[in-house]
Amino acid sequence: MRSKEWRETRSSDEENTLDWEEEEDVQKEREPHLYLSKEEVKEKIQSYNSSVTDKLKMTLNANGIYTGFIKVQMELCRPITVQSSQSQGRCAHSNNETAFYLPDGCVNTLHISSTNTVREVIEALLKKFFVADNPAKFALYKRCHKEDQVYTCKLSEREHPLYLRLVAGPRTEMLSFVLREHETGEVMWEAFSIPELQNFLRILDKEENEQLQILKKRYAAYRDKLEEALGGVWKPG
Repeated sequence: MRSKEWRETRSSDEENTLDWEEEEDVQKEREPHLYLSKEEVKEKIQSYNSSVTDKLKMTLNANGIYTGFIKVQMELCRPITVQSSQSQGRCAHSNNETAFYLPDGCVNTLHISSTNTVREVIEALLKKFFVADNPAKFALYKRCHKEDQVYTCKLSEREHPLYLRLVAGPRTEMLSFVLREHETGEVMWEAFSIPELQNFLRILDKEENEQLQILKKRYAAYRDKLEEALGGVWKPG
């Protein structure tokens, strides 16, 4: 299966646009309440709940706001900072905080409402994991399957993930959410504290030393085999 990634760009008038996506569809996603009536929302929720297989259904309240669940996969390349008492795994300590790598493929389920924005979802995820890092370091992406391709798109902070979940239906293979760090060129380094940066450096130094030891052992093994081979060739007759 081929995979493509479209990226959020900014035009001259400072409006967010997405490559390969129609402007009308983008506006519908970002301003859902302007395009779905209360009756349409009700119908969609009924259809959604009839297709749910994991009991994570949506509920429509009398005021028109609905609640439900989304699953977010954590795809973090850099270490996160948490309180030491909450951390697990490979880490580096600094005072009462610990920086460590979150296990690959970790998925978290959140109960949110239709009014919750991407920004609020990111903050809720970090709070649930006891993450002390600034939410501005992270971005929420949606991953869509279309025909034989997979598209990944960074969501703007004002979008509503539960609305996207409702429109796409409950099947995660059609739409899923992913939490990532901002791209390297987008990282707000000023959002990192000195202890965080120091922790990152300690972890990088440790990984560099581990890789160096692996390389030394590998080449030492090569050297032994070469010397053994040379010894066999040059045996005195």
